[in-house]
Amino acid sequence: MYLLRHARLVLPGGVVDDGRLAVDGEWITELGSGANGGPHPDIKVVDLTGYVVVPGFVDIHVHGGGGASFGADLEQARRVVEFHRGHGTTTSIASTVTMALPELERAVEALSGLVQDGLLAGIHLEGPFISKARCGAHDPALLREPEEQVVGRLLKRGHGAVKMVTLATELTGGLRAVRQLTDNGVIAALGHTDSSYEQAREAINAGVTVATHLFNAMRGLHHREPGPIAAMLESETVAVELVNDGHHLHDAAVELAFQAAGHSRVSLITDAMSAAGAGDGRYELGPLAVQVTDGVARLADNGSIAGSTLTMDAAFRRAVLVNGIPLEQAAVAAATTPARVLGIDDLVGSLEVGKRADLVVLDEGLNVVGVMSRGRWLTDVPSPLTTADAQ
Repeated sequence: MYLLRHARLVLPGGVVDDGRLAVDGEWITELGSGANGGPHPDIKVVDLTGYVVVPGFVDIHVHGGGGASFGADLEQARRVVEFHRGHGTTTSIASTVTMALPELERAVEALSGLVQDGLLAGIHLEGPFISKARCGAHDPALLREPEEQVVGRLLKRGHGAVKMVTLATELTGGLRAVRQLTDNGVIAALGHTDSSYEQAREAINAGVTVATHLFNAMRGLHHREPGPIAAMLESETVAVELVNDGHHLHDAAVELAFQAAGHSRVSLITDAMSAAGAGDGRYELGPLAVQVTDGVARLADNGSIAGSTLTMDAAFRRAVLVNGIPLEQAAVAAATTPARVLGIDDLVGSLEVGKRADLVVLDEGLNVVGVMSRGRWLTDVPSPLTTADAQ
């Protein structure tokens, strides 16, 4: 049992100063402010005076990190999860990139085991059902239309672990694929799309509920042809992903999304590739070569942005310190909304009694100093654990 006290707690209802949070096993059992009742000899007390505690981050779009990528190599997949946990991401799904279909099937089947083990919250297929005109860092030679049989094969190989598929719904069979996905309990996300406003509205009506990295790799916003951006920002049923690294998006675009969609529909993501945390140099994203310079990942052959080197703590920190998003709203975008998208907000995504003890301890500059997952510290804590009176 742990008692975290004198912390600044970021709760769903707002920020509580001099906050108190108790953990028993994997679960949060108490929240409050000030001193609690009497002593308890079994409680380990952590004094968090001067620190901020937020819910563990939930990343619904991440390809790699720490020099490793999500694919059929499970050791690499574990390294990705471990790296991002160190930056506060206590829940993540494995995003794949476009690759040859047999290779993608092998990756999906392999990763499904880590979902069953609880290491991952699911698998996200980004490609191959995307637009050649907006393919970004995906190999155009491997793109294909979302044929019912192919979609079905991938879902079957995932044994229920595929949680989200990004597709360009204007492709032949796109709307049918949206319905096929949603009928199987899979999130349909619109992205890497050249769709018109009208086509995007059709996709939303068919069941699309996520905008894959809004603004990036999609037809732009124009005053006479508003395209998919306007359609997804205005729809109350669509959560919009944002890569808030200062490179993918201008700060004004980030702030526009928060204003237009509201913080409850914004989901901060990393879209990180293997180079996150591994430094500049030459890397691969699926079958494509990537050059990372000054922390920015671009395709080696044409300079297109190729994922990111972002971590969720940096995205959260930038939202608060650069974009001026209040702490409690940034926490919703980094944890609560993505947990809701995945349908696991009853377990994670906010600091509430009865939810899993997944949390991040931040210093005054919002840098990570401690991470707890399922009631276990994954990193050092900012002050020594001591057995003491819980008061």
